[in-house]
Amino acid sequence: MKRMNVAWAGFACAAVMLAVQGVTAGGGARQTENLVTDLGQSLPGMPPVLDPLDIYSADRPGNLSPTVKQYPSRIYVPNSGSNSVDVINPATYKIIGHFRVGKQPQHVTPSYDLKTLWVLNDLDDSETRIDPATGRKGVTVKVEDPYNMYYTPDGKFAIAVAERKERLDFLNPRTMKLEHALSLPCRGVDHMDFSADGRYLIASCEFSGSMIKVDVAKQALIAELKLPRAGMPQDVKLSPDGKIFYVADMDANGVYEIDGDAFKVLNFIPTGKGAHGLYTSRDSRVLYVSNRGEGTISLIGFAERRVVEKWTLPGGGTPDMGGVSADGKVLWLSGRYSREVYAIDTAHGKLLARIKVGKGPHGLCVYPQPGRYSLGHTGIFR
Repeated sequence: MKRMNVAWAGFACAAVMLAVQGVTAGGGARQTENLVTDLGQSLPGMPPVLDPLDIYSADRPGNLSPTVKQYPSRIYVPNSGSNSVDVINPATYKIIGHFRVGKQPQHVTPSYDLKTLWVLNDLDDSETRIDPATGRKGVTVKVEDPYNMYYTPDGKFAIAVAERKERLDFLNPRTMKLEHALSLPCRGVDHMDFSADGRYLIASCEFSGSMIKVDVAKQALIAELKLPRAGMPQDVKLSPDGKIFYVADMDANGVYEIDGDAFKVLNFIPTGKGAHGLYTSRDSRVLYVSNRGEGTISLIGFAERRVVEKWTLPGGGTPDMGGVSADGKVLWLSGRYSREVYAIDTAHGKLLARIKVGKGPHGLCVYPQPGRYSLGHTGIFR
């Protein structure tokens, strides 16, 4: 991809290199290191993109990997306030499993190879394994401050988002042992997504009102971008064509469009009070935005780049994090401050079920989902 605000660093017959240089402050991106990256190449070891026009082309309805085809369909709900996980059968809307985990479980994250689910026990400094073949709790391992977790697109590292430590911790994805800790000028690092070529990630800094950009191969900070409204950025999701990062801002009540290569804000789309979670439809046409502060879900059309529809939860609610069913017909969201989970028909926005769960349900995981591999969070699949 073409990059802006760079200086020519030299060239050779086989490769063209770009040196990322500093740019002025005043609301723009602040470059913090001189990094050199190969132009026009994907991250080594990353599975090739199937369709350059749609990075989610492997996520079509029912397109389950052979690895997960035999797994039962379940909704895994981490209850941050109850230190527990509820397991829901989506066919009956009933809780069929419940177990205790460490203090303040925040998200349930699928592993890169799709074989394991991890419950991220933030204040317990631990992660608890779930076997998706049985839905049962497994071993618990020590990981410092795992508020959230992602995987590098080559599968070499898990990235524990250590929010209170202001770090991204690169872990061995099998043992969860720390390999490298990247300290950040970022208070409240929360959520992220990766560029289409896998070479960089962009993450939100909730309490700094900013975004950061990190070189994945070098595990090094590239730049920080202050958002113009100085809000509270939350979830991050890349557009199907790989050109725009969408960032939900809970304080600004909408979604930013950010050019990841140039690392600049392109536009702001108002969606609703407390814009929080972002999920792509199975046909890659719309982005579901959960507006936690008003009990609504806005649909942003990727082609239109605006809100094309808005759904309201009858009786209100606090829709937060979740995911889309494997067939694309149901959007599942936790009700963060309502002790409930919502099942929403994606065809018409109708509330199908409201299921009572534990206290503080947060990053619920719909599993299994289509895709070849997981980039983490509650399910970012490519």
